[in-house]
Amino acid sequence: MTARRICLVTPGHLSSTPRLVKEADALHAAGYSVRVVAADHFAAVRPLDASILARAPWRCDRVTLGPRPAYLARRLVQQFARARLSAARLPSPRLALWAHQPLAFRLAAAAAREPADLYLGHCLAGLAAAGLAAAKTGARLGFDAEDFHRAEVSDDPQPELVALENHWLPRCRHLTAASPLIAEAYAAACGVPVPSVLLNVFPLAEAPARRPLPPARPSLYWFSQTIGPGRGLEPLVAVLARLTAPVDLHLRGLPSPGFPDALTRQSRAAGFRGELVFHPLANPSEMVPLAAAHTLGLSLEQPVPRNRDLCLTNKIFTYLLAGTPVLLTPTRAQRRLAEDLGEAALCLDFSDPATAALELDVWLATPARQATASTHAAELGRNRYN
Repeated sequence: MTARRICLVTPGHLSSTPRLVKEADALHAAGYSVRVVAADHFAAVRPLDASILARAPWRCDRVTLGPRPAYLARRLVQQFARARLSAARLPSPRLALWAHQPLAFRLAAAAAREPADLYLGHCLAGLAAAGLAAAKTGARLGFDAEDFHRAEVSDDPQPELVALENHWLPRCRHLTAASPLIAEAYAAACGVPVPSVLLNVFPLAEAPARRPLPPARPSLYWFSQTIGPGRGLEPLVAVLARLTAPVDLHLRGLPSPGFPDALTRQSRAAGFRGELVFHPLANPSEMVPLAAAHTLGLSLEQPVPRNRDLCLTNKIFTYLLAGTPVLLTPTRAQRRLAEDLGEAALCLDFSDPATAALELDVWLATPARQATASTHAAELGRNRYN
C-alpha cells in the first residue's frame, strides 16, 4: 500500500523553523511520505539548513526569491496591495497574501508540483501557500499555529493577517497549536475547533548523557534566531546589575546590527559586573547540550504584543531537557506553565527590578535549591516534556 503523502510548507528556512523539522521527522517515523517546501533567501543560515538536510529522511524543495527583476516586480505589487488594503473593507485572500508575503505564490506553485493527500502550513504565508496548493490538487489542508499570528507584531491586527486567518483556518481539516492559550485564542477568533496542543518539545535522544559540572560563576543563558531589542534583554540587565554577586550572561543568535554594542553600553552603565558573551548561531541538534552548561535558562517573553503573552517557546523545553532550571517572566502562558514546572522554574517580574534582583539573589545564594531545581528540570525533561 502506498504511504499517505504529506507536504509541509514554510516561508522560512529549515533552521529557523525547528518545529517544522520535528514535525517532518515525526510524520516520516509514523510511516508517511513526507516532502517539505521551504524558503531559501538568507545566505547566513544556509550551512545550518545543509546540516539538517544531511540527516533528514524526507525530501525538501527550497524556493528562492527568483531572478532580481521578478523579485522587484513582486515588491512593487506588494506595495500596491498594501495601499489597496487601506481602502478595502473586506480584503480578498489574494490581495491579503500579496500584501503579506508575495513569496507564498512561489511556495504554492512548488508545493502543487507534486500532489499530496495533506498540505500542512507553517506561519501564515505557509498556510496560504499550502491552501492554494490543496485547492489546486483537491487535497486536504492543515495548519500548525506556532504563534497567534494576527497579534504577533502588534495588538492592533493588520487587516491582511486577519483576512488570511479568517479565510484559511475554517478550511483546515487538521489544526495544531504550540500552546494552550494560542489554541484557545484561534478557536475564539476564527470559530474553529480548538486546535490540538503540541508543545515545542525535543527528542529524548538529544538529552545529555550527564550534566556537566556547574560553572565557576553563575551563568545565565538565552538564545534565539535573532539577538535584538524588545526581546526582554534590556530589562534583564537592569535586574542583573542589582545582584549582590556578579553573574555571567550568555546570548546565542544572530545579532541585530549595533545591538551588542548598545546592550554592552547599557549593561555597564547600569553597573553589571559579569561577562556579557555573544555566541554565534548553532546547529539545532546542538542546542540542548549547549544549554546544559549553564545555571539558568532564560525565557523572557513580554505581555505585549498579545502573542508573546500566549506563547510557550522552544527555549523552555530545550532547557528542561538539558536539566537546566528555567527563569520565566510572568506572561499568562508562562505563569500557567510555571505551576506545572514547580521547583524547576523561577518566575520573576522584571517590571520591579529591585524585587526581582532580591529573589534571584536568594536563589543564586542557595546551592541546595539550585541542585533540586536542576534535578527536577532533568526529570521533567526526561519523563514528560520530550
